[in-house]
Amino acid sequence: MAEPPLLLVLDLAGTFVFGLNGALTAVRLARLDIVGILALGVITALGGGITRDVLIGAIPPAAFEDWRYLALALGGGVVAFVLSRRLDRLETPIVVLDAVGLSVFAVIGTAKALDFYLGLGPAILLGAITAVGGGTIRDTLVRQVPSVLHSDLYAIPALIAAGLTAAAVRLGIYGLPAALGAAAVCFAVRMVGVRFHLNAPGPPGIGHHRGDHDDRDRGGDDRGGSE
Repeated sequence: MAEPPLLLVLDLAGTFVFGLNGALTAVRLARLDIVGILALGVITALGGGITRDVLIGAIPPAAFEDWRYLALALGGGVVAFVLSRRLDRLETPIVVLDAVGLSVFAVIGTAKALDFYLGLGPAILLGAITAVGGGTIRDTLVRQVPSVLHSDLYAIPALIAAGLTAAAVRLGIYGLPAALGAAAVCFAVRMVGVRFHLNAPGPPGIGHHRGDHDDRDRGGDDRGGSE
């Protein structure tokens, strides 16, 4: 199904922000050179969407068919490389935009999976993978516990958005209002998690580990996906 223009714009904006955040991780944690910085930015921004497309048989992946995704992912990496020290002042806006990207990626990823006639469960899972897959690959490459496993409600809001999207498609009411509504719920849950440092419950009697890096070092977170 064709996505509304507004969702496409948000999808492209999220790709840029995920590329930016992935590259910032390379700068701050791994201290890579420009090749590594750009590579990590692209992986964060596009890894989730490419993984989804390969799994559903959408070959070649959308990120390879539309030049804008790769260009924006690389653009985010270049900005992080050139302005990494100054971007500390923009931590809050970057986190907010990252949450927007997470929300839109989850919605679009789920809708595309359902468009390929997958069941509700697999479609919801692939929607979440679209949103957090790139960041998970990024963290693995720099030998960090993936942020999605321990950080301020990241996977849970993506799953919520994916579930709402799947329900809207099945009920025949999926469109721009339903898509934006699902994305808004994801965004709200994510920002509550960031504001109050909320996490999913851990094992009883064991303190919860928040990991080695904070919100400004993740992408899309994990954010990373593309349509």
